[in-house]
Amino acid sequence: MAPSRPLMRGAGPPRVFGSGRAGRASPYALALAALLLASAFLLALIAFGVFSLPVSSPALPTTGAETESSGDGGAAESDASGGSSRAARSRARRDLSEGLGERGAQWTEVISWEPRAFVYHNFLSKEECEYLIGLAKPRMVKSTVVDSETGKSKDSRVRTSSGMFLQRGRDKVIRAIERRIADYTFIPAEHGEGLQVLHYEVGQKYEPHFDYFLDEFNTKNGGQRMATILMYLSDVEEGGETIFPDANVNSSSLPWYNELSECARKGLAVKPKMGDALLFWSMKPDATLDPLSLHGGCPVIKGNKWSSTKWLHVHEYKA
Repeated sequence: MAPSRPLMRGAGPPRVFGSGRAGRASPYALALAALLLASAFLLALIAFGVFSLPVSSPALPTTGAETESSGDGGAAESDASGGSSRAARSRARRDLSEGLGERGAQWTEVISWEPRAFVYHNFLSKEECEYLIGLAKPRMVKSTVVDSETGKSKDSRVRTSSGMFLQRGRDKVIRAIERRIADYTFIPAEHGEGLQVLHYEVGQKYEPHFDYFLDEFNTKNGGQRMATILMYLSDVEEGGETIFPDANVNSSSLPWYNELSECARKGLAVKPKMGDALLFWSMKPDATLDPLSLHGGCPVIKGNKWSSTKWLHVHEYKA
């Protein structure tokens, strides 16, 4: 009888793997593999432009303050390929938070450093200029000046134009212009007074004056006026320039000197141009008042002058 083979401690009989249930792939693994293959196939289609994901275009807001017209009365023609929906989207009124109309190329021109004065060309669009004039026309009254003792308005022979104020934030167009002013000047919109629209007819003018105050009464609301932005709403055939009589600039060397009126040749002058805006500072960078900011409006010789002024304060102005 053959001796028995000793068993090793802890060793068991060998396991035989057959083709039963234990050898089949898990259904979850199969599903995951199929999902990965489908995803890879879809990405390949997108990459080669065979397939694209549907993306809906956001609806453009409409408003009653802006209207568009076309030769067919605004009715869009359609075709079987869905051209009507594309035409409707292209003709949709754009958000008035950006303002009205299209502005030309914007660029900044340094007019003077003493006082600090800059012209923002094409700051307003033609449509915005006409919109402001249209709002103001029915409510124009004789322009006044501020009484330094009472803070109230009073008549003065130094200012012969007519004007009116538009409440700050009055509508979407006004808010868009005020935000633009804040962006250009880095002064919050809440620091500005309401827009003042002015109209000068032939012979009307504004004698040289300061925009800052020399009394405590008028600085109670918002503090001192630190800057002014003057927006030209129309062209002027002749005259109507804004003049800085004490500016440290030799005006005769300016390229547009021969185009200026006799009044404008007595200092640094800016000719009115529809859409342009003149920004000048009544305070120096060290927060002291700048006497060189003395300025005035030359008499209109031919045509009409429309403009809009906003005074900007050191602190928030309670409108």
